[in-house]
Amino acid sequence: MDIAPRLKADIWVKALIRRAQAAGAMAMVVRRGDDTSGTVLVKVNPLNGEAEVFSPAREGDGSLVWLSKGRQPEADADAYIEKQRRFDPDIWVIEIEDREGRHFLQEKVG
Repeated sequence: MDIAPRLKADIWVKALIRRAQAAGAMAMVVRRGDDTSGTVLVKVNPLNGEAEVFSPAREGDGSLVWLSKGRQPEADADAYIEKQRRFDPDIWVIEIEDREGRHFLQEKVG
């Protein structure tokens, strides 16, 4: 089974930010990781004291799926991100501020 080539992390991040901003949300790089292969975490902040963190995973066929940690207090979401950053120093963190809580991910979310 062929797997599509992966985009460089920095190109993928720029596309996500552009999609969010085009829809009226604010999106920014909170932590810049490795340009080529850094893992990306997406934090969605609906500006109500909560946040949701999405992290990438691969399904059995190699396709990308985004897993949610669920809505939680923003401090807990930040603590999770910090734990991941200590584990992987090449990680990217993108924060999307959107009152509707949209993530703008085009891949499957599970």
